Amino acid sequence: MLSRVADALYWMSRYVERAEDITRILTVNFHSLLDAPVEAAEAAWQPIIAITGDEERYRQCYQEYNARNVSEFLLWNPHNPNAVTTCISLARENARSVREQISSEMWENLNRLYFLVRDLDRDEARRSGPYEFFDQIRYGSWAFQGITAETMTHGDGYEFIQLGKMMERSDKTIRTLDVKYAAVNQLTEGPEASLQLIVLLRSCSAFEAFRKTGASVLQSGRVAQFLLLDQEFPRAVGFCLNRALRSINSISGIAGSDAVRQPHQLNNPQRQIGRICADLDYLNIEEILDHRMHPFLDGLLLRINLVGDDITRTFFNTQVILPGRSQQPAQQQQQ
Repeated sequence: MLSRVADALYWMSRYVERAEDITRILTVNFHSLLDAPVEAAEAAWQPIIAITGDEERYRQCYQEYNARNVSEFLLWNPHNPNAVTTCISLARENARSVREQISSEMWENLNRLYFLVRDLDRDEARRSGPYEFFDQIRYGSWAFQGITAETMTHGDGYEFIQLGKMMERSDKTIRTLDVKYAAVNQLTEGPEASLQLIVLLRSCSAFEAFRKTGASVLQSGRVAQFLLLDQEFPRAVGFCLNRALRSINSISGIAGSDAVRQPHQLNNPQRQIGRICADLDYLNIEEILDHRMHPFLDGLLLRINLVGDDITRTFFNTQVILPGRSQQPAQQQQQ
């Protein structure tokens, strides 16, 4: 597979996942503030920008954190490269560049999402509320994932799509847990703390899954353990990274057992993700609770971002050697 094709499939998947993550977090925040006092509502919008990591860019565009400003910035502001409309447009552009590698059903689904965001009446969305738009993006993203699984050959291209999705998903789960856990940690146990834990779980589509584990009491330690270490919930960090490692092993032609027996054959992304997975497997959640949670998550996010850099260097090398000239790196395509 050409590196440019792998690169496009990987980022197509990341952009679709990113758009779905942002709309889900916005939906949960809107619903959680329906009965909140005005003061609480104003203070609840800054953490949403913190989750995306675009605080500096936001302050260049807006002076206040409120529902209108944050929604516009995250949904369609042209100065935000991670806005939902931008993500869908970039996902479609990546898909268009590798049209022959994906199924016609995948292309049609992305096209529908693209025309939805392109033709959106923003004034009408402001007046009537953005909930319908949120749902359309989320359902479109879920449909894309299902269509991909059912209509595409599960070869290297499919594994690059899964790899992109899992890397993006683990990133957003860590960021959401970091911001929301800090807010919960400032509260004493009670209804407000429980409400914030429910918001945290719903922000990761994890509330019902967490309840089905048999947890009768909402406790910050149990919630953090579930979102970090669970191996069955598809948005838990441990699940995402193990699935990403499986994709890299498949792409590299090295099965899990061979990776253990022949570690000298592993590439750098395999080594780095394998180490992170091993660290999470043996992590004692009690060692990172309370004030130790943020430094741990900050370090974990940095390691995952470095893995993303290793994936780019290993699989998406787009340098071109011209006759009689030294290597000239092509411009980096993606965010």
